[in-house]
Amino acid sequence: MTTPNPPAASQQAAVEAALLILERMGLSPGDLTSVRSDRKPVPTFAEYVPVVSAAVTDGTRKAYGSYWNRVTEHWGGRRLDEPTPSEIRQLMKHVRSHVAPRRNARGGRGAAENLVAALRCLYRHAEDDG
Repeated sequence: MTTPNPPAASQQAAVEAALLILERMGLSPGDLTSVRSDRKPVPTFAEYVPVVSAAVTDGTRKAYGSYWNRVTEHWGGRRLDEPTPSEIRQLMKHVRSHVAPRRNARGGRGAAENLVAALRCLYRHAEDDG
């Protein structure tokens, strides 16, 4: 039988601190793995965007609908908790570079800002829904 490699000295201190905290809470490491989670699974963008779209006012839907469509187009099958900040920046860059050309254009800056506002609205509703 092989024994697992012991953690490095700095990790060992962290492990001991965690075990001490667990002990003071009256828990064991096994208690952490045996707890069932009653949390609902995180929905995908394709599942959740229609929920939010139905919940907001007509004005909000009109303002953010095209951005939610782009989010669904790019991340439809992904869960809401999956995109990283750098992936959001990449999507902002994509939106910025694919704007409709207009005389008063600002290089897509407004479109990127609206995408962020649309995502904030989406995540605000997700937080409210738990």
